[in-house]
Formats: sequence, structure tokens, C-alpha cells
Amino acid sequence: MFGYDIGISGGVTAMDDFLVRFFPTVYARKHRAKENNYCKFDDQRLQLFTSSLYLAALVTSLGASLACTRFGRKRTMQAASVFFLIGAGLCAGAVNIAMLIIGRISLGIGVGFGNQAAPLFLSEIAPAHIRGALNILFQLNVTIGILVANIVNYYTSNIHPVGWRYSLGGAAVPAAILFLGSLVITETPTSLVERGHRVAGRAMLERIRGTKEVDEEFDEINSACETAAALCAEEKPFRRLRRRESRPPLVIAILMQVFQQFTGINAIMFYAPVLFQTMGFESNASLLSAVVTGGVNVISTLVSIILVDKIGRRKLLLEACVQMLIAQVTVGGIMWVQVKDNNNPSHSWALAIVVLICVYVSSFAWSWGPMGWLIPSETFPLATRTAGFSCAVSANMFFTFVIAQAFLSMMCTMRAFIFFFFAICIVIMGLFVLTLLPETKGVPIDEMADRVWRRHWFWKRFFGDADEARINNC
Repeated sequence: MFGYDIGISGGVTAMDDFLVRFFPTVYARKHRAKENNYCKFDDQRLQLFTSSLYLAALVTSLGASLACTRFGRKRTMQAASVFFLIGAGLCAGAVNIAMLIIGRISLGIGVGFGNQAAPLFLSEIAPAHIRGALNILFQLNVTIGILVANIVNYYTSNIHPVGWRYSLGGAAVPAAILFLGSLVITETPTSLVERGHRVAGRAMLERIRGTKEVDEEFDEINSACETAAALCAEEKPFRRLRRRESRPPLVIAILMQVFQQFTGINAIMFYAPVLFQTMGFESNASLLSAVVTGGVNVISTLVSIILVDKIGRRKLLLEACVQMLIAQVTVGGIMWVQVKDNNNPSHSWALAIVVLICVYVSSFAWSWGPMGWLIPSETFPLATRTAGFSCAVSANMFFTFVIAQAFLSMMCTMRAFIFFFFAICIVIMGLFVLTLLPETKGVPIDEMADRVWRRHWFWKRFFGDADEARINNC
């Protein structure tokens, strides 16, 4: 659902039938002979069509934390599918901009619930030795959703004048799959025990592990839940996040989400067809180029599934920073020289840009894409897990909204230098990983505080001397 929406909006906003109906001034500007290449699509209402979803998701993610705690991960995902079905229907049947935006807001509520529950669900049911790979299935399906959306846009762009309705209505398909699937999937053992269902939690753990020999793991879950209950009784989770010892995972979770957006990935994924049209591709060619980058995105995410639990999180992130930096600087250089305000690059240079964007997308797909969701979902203790992860989701949605609302205007103002802006952000991200991000590979989810944070050169200062002595004794 999330990936389909990321991919669908850029293709729809590049369709003439959609622009004529809702954004006629953008349509006129797009086809004006002397119009500035970088400013063809600079329109705040057009950007609001894309960004409104993420503003709604930002607000919803805070309430989704409470839903996850009170009703469980499974019910929260069911709620996500219902809102997404409603939003898809409103967007597909839209007769004016207001109806279109209300539909997008409903989709955003679905994204807020879904993005809160699904990564937590995956982290809590996964054995520690494959937690990274299993959690990255979330990101893999995001990339598949983007690819499917690009393919749908490519074919519906030739269905006049209602192709855009098929594209937007197609969001109901993954929503229906999630709704039906949520009726039969399990609840996580952690969520069951957390809500007082210890016997059911034990039975569910035996079921998903395929054995009755789960005493050690169940004791860890039960102990974590008892500790969390005791802590929550004296202090609510969101208030507890203000404590000194909660800062390391909270800071890391929020920065991972902020940096994920400031790689520039969603600017490219949202507006790939628009971006390729800026480079001189015709409408169908730009949609096809978006399909190619979407395919690279899916294949490269598989690399992460294979490697994340073998070489760890940090190495993938650092390698990607180098690869993304080279790609962004090179694309910016080519656009600066070749793409002027009123002329397009040669065909060979345009193809070179597509190849470089694929190099950039591939490195993101095996690093910052999946790690942005994996690391925040695995580093919080149970007492603050849903609250902490909701802060991470909120940060992601806020900065996704900022990028979605501002990118086309930034491209109009900054021209090719927008790629250098994202390149500077990537340098900062690399320094962050090198100095502040601990490795979490193979560490059980309920042992992160003792085995990761209290042993990190910087973050250990946020824990008391008593904790330090206890770890040394261990």
C-alpha cells in the first residue's frame, strides 16, 4: 500500500488528462514552448496532492502507537486497510480537488496505522538471527508497490481520459489483500503477553517457532513485558521517552528517518516521471524510465535481505553513502552543464542520467531504505517501543511531507544544484553512521540496552553508574 502510493502520484501528475481536469494552469505551462524546464510543474496545489497523505500519516502515527499497545499489531493493520480502501475509492471517483485531497488524507491515515504496526510486527515475530532479513520484507514490499505503480501508470497513461482513475483506484488492491490477510495472520507473542494474555502468547510463540522448546525466549518476553508494565504504571511511555536513558534509541530512530528522506530518494520516487520529463523524455518514455528505476529498487532490496544479517547494518549504510554521493554529484554536474532553462540534454546524456539514478536507487535500496525502518523497530525497550517507534514514523512522515511539498519548487529555484544539496546531506549521514550508530546485528531485541547502548563509546554516558557496574559484573 505504502509503496504503491509513493509510485503512483508522480505518474498521475505527469498525465495530461489528470492535469487538464484538476490543474489546468500546470497543463498549460507544461506545453508552453518557452517554459523553463525546471519550473514546468512548480505548483503548490499539485505538490499538496502528493504531500497531503504524509501530513495525515504524521498525525495518525501518534494515535497508532496507542492502538498498537491497546488493540495489538494485527488490529492496527486491519484499521490501516479499511482507511486505505476508503481513500482509494475517493481518489478514483474524485470530481474536484477537495474530494481528491480528502481521499489522499484517508490514504494517509492508513499509511500512519500500517507503517506503525507492520515493522513492529515483523521485528517481534522474528528470531534474532534473521530479524534483519525478515524486517526488510517490509521495505521489499514497499519497492514492489512502487514498481507495480510505475507499470500501472505506464499502461493507464494511454487510456484517455480516465486512465488516472484506474491508477488511483488500483490502491484498493493491496488494501484488500492486507484486509483479508489480517483476518488470518497471528498476533505477536509480545503483544499478547503485553495485554495480559500469557497463555495465548506462549501458544503463539510455540506456533511461529514450530517447537515447544521456547522457555528461554518466552521468559525474556515475559520479563520484558513485566518490566514494561511496571514502568508504564509509574510513568506513561511517551513521558518516559523524555528520560535520559531513552535518548539514545530515540535520537537514532528519529535521525535514521530524517536522513532517509534527505538522501533525496522520495523526491525521485514521487516525481520520477516529472523529473525525466524535465530531462527531455516524452511522457511515455519518462514513465518507462520510472519503471526501470522501480525494477532496480526491487532487485537491490533483495541484496539487503541476503547481507544484512551477515555483514551488519553499518557496512551497508556506509557503502551506500559513498555510492549515492558519487551518483548525486555526477547527476548534478551533468544537469548543470546539459539541462538549461529552455533546452534539453542530448539523448545519450539523458540515458546517462537514468543509469546514474539507477546506481543511486540501488544503493539506497540495500541500505537507507530498509535500515530506516529496521533499526528504529529493533532498538527500543518494550516499555517505550510503540511510543518510540511512533516518533520515528512521525519524523519520517513529517520530512516526507516536507520533501513532497517542496521538491518541485526547490528544483525550480535551485535547478541542478538540488542534487548537490542532497549530496551534502549524504556526507553528513556518513559521518553520523561512522561515529554514532552502533551495530545491532544478531542482538536479541530485548537485550539492546545492555548489549548495545550501555557499551557504545558515546551513548553509554546516558546510563547511570549502577547500570555500568551491573554490565561489568555480567
